[in-house]
Amino acid sequence: MYLGAAPGVGKTYAMLAEGQRRLSRGTDVVIGLVEPHGRKLTTAMAEGLEQVPRQTLMHNGAAFTEMDIDAVLTRHPQVALVDELAHTNVPGCRNPKRWQDVDELLDAVIDVVTTVNIQHLESLGEVAGAVTGTRQREIIPDEIVRRADQIELVDMTPEALRRRMVHGNVYPPDRIEAALTHYFRPGNLTALRELALLWVADRVEEGLRRYRAEHGIAVPWETRERIVVGVAGEAGDLAVIRRAARIAARTPGSELLVVHVTPDSGLASRGAGELDRQRVLTVSLGGSFREVPGDDAAEALLLVAAAEDATQVVLGASRRGRFRILLGGRSVPTRLARQATHMDVHLVSRPGADRRQRLSAFALAGLRRRRRRTARARAEATALTRLAASVLRGHGDLPALLEELREMFRLDAVSLLERQHDPSRPGSYVIASTGERPPEGPGADVEVPVSGTFTLAGRGRALSTEDTRVLHACAAYLIGALANRRGQEQDSGTAQDTGLRSGPALLTASSRYAREQLAAAQAALDRLISMDGLSGPGEPAALLTTARTAIGRADRVITDVGEFTRLHAGALETYLRPVDLEEIIAASAEDLGPGARQHVTVVTPEDLPDAIADPSLLTRVVTSVLADALNRSPADAPPTLSVTSTADHIQVRVADHGSRPGEADDASSLTMRLARDLAEAMGDTMRYEQTPGGGRTVVVTLPASGPHRSTG
Repeated sequence: MYLGAAPGVGKTYAMLAEGQRRLSRGTDVVIGLVEPHGRKLTTAMAEGLEQVPRQTLMHNGAAFTEMDIDAVLTRHPQVALVDELAHTNVPGCRNPKRWQDVDELLDAVIDVVTTVNIQHLESLGEVAGAVTGTRQREIIPDEIVRRADQIELVDMTPEALRRRMVHGNVYPPDRIEAALTHYFRPGNLTALRELALLWVADRVEEGLRRYRAEHGIAVPWETRERIVVGVAGEAGDLAVIRRAARIAARTPGSELLVVHVTPDSGLASRGAGELDRQRVLTVSLGGSFREVPGDDAAEALLLVAAAEDATQVVLGASRRGRFRILLGGRSVPTRLARQATHMDVHLVSRPGADRRQRLSAFALAGLRRRRRRTARARAEATALTRLAASVLRGHGDLPALLEELREMFRLDAVSLLERQHDPSRPGSYVIASTGERPPEGPGADVEVPVSGTFTLAGRGRALSTEDTRVLHACAAYLIGALANRRGQEQDSGTAQDTGLRSGPALLTASSRYAREQLAAAQAALDRLISMDGLSGPGEPAALLTTARTAIGRADRVITDVGEFTRLHAGALETYLRPVDLEEIIAASAEDLGPGARQHVTVVTPEDLPDAIADPSLLTRVVTSVLADALNRSPADAPPTLSVTSTADHIQVRVADHGSRPGEADDASSLTMRLARDLAEAMGDTMRYEQTPGGGRTVVVTLPASGPHRSTG
C-alpha cells in the first residue's frame, strides 16, 4: 500500500512503477483500475501493463466506469494494481466500497498493490477536515489499511508539491490557482504531512513490538524516547513534570507519560486536588496522565514502564525519602534504580530537598566515573591506534594483532573464524589464533560476529557490554588486515595470468580490494574520533579529521571508477522520461551538502519545458559539474548555473571563474569524464567553453519535452 499526505505526491506513479518492476521479473501483473487524472507521466508509466477492461454503469442518467471485479477474478493474475482504495463505488456495483472489492481479490489469492491518502483514514478524517476545511466523504477504517503486509509512505515536501502543482503536473490549468490558495496552502500540506508521518511511525512501532514479542525479546529497543514520570500527589510534583517535559522536548517524537500509583484499597488520594492540577499541566505539555492501582509504588511504576517500553523514568526527590533510607528502608527511587536495568532513572529535586548536598554527591560520583572512562579511553585509543596503523600501512600480521587483543581484554585465547563457503561443508574454520587452546568453532566464552562471514571468538572471562562493543570495533581492523594479506597473495599468485587480471576484471578486483581497505580505515578513524580527548580541538583531532576527509574523497573516486566501468561495459541502464530541471537542480544542491545552493547563482526562465533524461543520471551529471565549479571558483566569485531553452533543446550552463585552465586534478578529471560519458549515455552532449573574464563554462545540452509550461 502506497500512502500519501495529499493528492499529487506520486502514489499512483509509485504503484505503477512497482507493477513494472514486478512485470520485468516475470510476475503476472494486471491493472485492475488506475486513475491517471490526465497526468502524462502517470499515463506513460502504465504503458506495457495489461489493463482489465472496466465495467460501465448508469447512475442518474450519467455513465460511470468502475473496476470489473468479476473480470479481474476470471483473469486471476498474480498481482492486481488497484488505485484509490477509499473510493466509493457507483450504486449498482456488487460492493459499496472499493476496499471490499480488494478483499474479494485477496480471498482469491491475488496480491494487490493499492493507494490511499491519509485524510481518508477514519481516525484522521475529522482532523484532516479541520485542517483543510474540506469534509472527507470517502472514509476507510484504519484496520483495513493496517492489514497491509507493507505500507510505504510516498513523501514530498509542501514546497515540492506546490511546484509540481504550478507546473501543471497535478491538476489542469483552470484548477491550479484555486487549489494553491485553498487545499494546497503550505500550512495545510505541512499539517497533512505530519499526520502521515506520525501515523506511519505508529504502524512501524506496532510492527517492532510484534517482532519483539514473537522473538521473545524483553529488552526495550530505544527507537523512540518514552519518558515515564512518577508523581505522589505532592505540591513539588509540578516542578518534576515540567523538568521531565524539558527532557522530552530535547528529542523530537518523544512521549511523556505521568503516572500516579493509588493504593489497592480504593481510598481517595489525599492529594486529589493536586493530582487534578498535575493532570491539567501534563496535558498542556503534550503528555498523558494515568492513575494505576497498586500498594507497591516501585513495582507498579516498573510494570507501567515495561509495558510502555519506557527508556527513562523521572522521579522527585524529597527529605522523606532520605529519612527512610537512614532508618533502614529502601525508597522508591532506590528500588527503581536497582531494578530498572534497561532504563535511565532521573532523580529531580522537589522544593525542600537538600539540593546542595545531593548535587555535591552527584558531582563527586560523576568525576570518578569520568576519570575511569578517560583512563579506559586512553588505553583503548593506544591499542586501537596500533591496530589501525598496522592495517593502513599494510603490515597487519593477524596472529600479532590477535595477541594484542588477547592481552588488552585479558582473555586466555582468541581466534578469528570464517564461515565455510562450500554448502556441502557447513561450519567455520580458523583463519588465525593466539593463546592456549584457542576456540575452533561455536560455543566459545566470547563470540563477536563481525559480519555474515567472520566471527571473533575468545576463551576466558566474560566481557562487559562496553568491552564487547570495543572488541567489535577492533574486529573491523582485523578484517582490513586480512583483506590486505589476501590482496597481496592474490596479486602475486595471479600476476602472470594477464587475461584474468586485465581490463574490467582487474579494475573490479582492485576497486573491491580498495573499498575493503577504506572501510577498515574509516572504521578505525570513526572509533578514534569518538574517543575522549580526541574529539575536541587540537592537532590529533585535526589530523584524524583530515584523514577522514581524504578517505571520503578516495571512496568517491572508487565509486566513479566503478560507474565508469559499468557504463563502458554496457551494464548501466538508462530510463529516459520527462523530468523537471528545477527539481534536478534542487536535488543536486542537496547532494552537495548544506549551504551549497547559497554558493551558486541559479538563473532559470519563467517558461521552461521538461527535459528528456534519466533523472538519477542527470542529477549525477549536474552534481559533478557544480562540485567541480565550486572547487575551481574563488570565494568572492561563486559559479553561475543558468538554463536556456529552444523549441527542441535545453541548455544547462555552469560557469566558474577559476584561474586554472583545463582539469583541476586527476580526481576532478575522472569525475568530469564520467559526467560527460553519463550525459552521452542519455543522448545528451557536454562541452567546455571559455567563461568571459576568465574561467570555464560547462554546457550540457538536453532534448526538450513538448511545449513550454509556465512556472508562474
